[in-house]
Amino acid sequence: MASEQAEAVDLVASDTVKQLSGAVLFAALTAVLAQFSIQLPGGVPFSFQPFGVFFAGLLLGPLWGGFSVLLYVLVGLAGAPVFSNAAAGIGYVLGPTGGFLIGFVIAAAVLGFVAHRSLTPKSVAELSAVSVTAALLAGLAVIYLVGVPWLAAVQGITLVAAASAMSLFVVGDLIKIGLTVGVVAGGNELLADWR
Repeated sequence: MASEQAEAVDLVASDTVKQLSGAVLFAALTAVLAQFSIQLPGGVPFSFQPFGVFFAGLLLGPLWGGFSVLLYVLVGLAGAPVFSNAAAGIGYVLGPTGGFLIGFVIAAAVLGFVAHRSLTPKSVAELSAVSVTAALLAGLAVIYLVGVPWLAAVQGITLVAAASAMSLFVVGDLIKIGLTVGVVAGGNELLADWR
């Protein structure tokens, strides 16, 4: 009696499984980082949340990075306390910071595309410090371009007043970009082996 060998059937490509698990991981990381925040006047908290957005775009590329941050926002919309200071729900997203959350989704996709110059991500080891810096600055610009007008509309203030209020955040966000570039360009083996 001949024994039959069962063949494994891949229902989903292993790369897709890896990217999906990475997207879930970075959505969770963004949620954790959002809890490290300082509530500032004007209703916009200063948090470490952008690090999750930055690394999602850089490590997962534009499609999966954007999906990861979208997943994070959808989980918060569904009521899980994943936003800054354990906030959640549609009321929070429709509030002063909602534009920044929407901007995060777009920024992860944009910075992923700028860094990788493709919809398919490269190995992080292949990214130069210049391309990473340009990508992060592009992503930050998107966050502000969406978030500041939203803040102005919700708060009923002028665009200039909203931009002025956000000027306090720019220095901190530029420091976050510097730290991210340092981690990525510094030859961190964990990140280099990501792809």
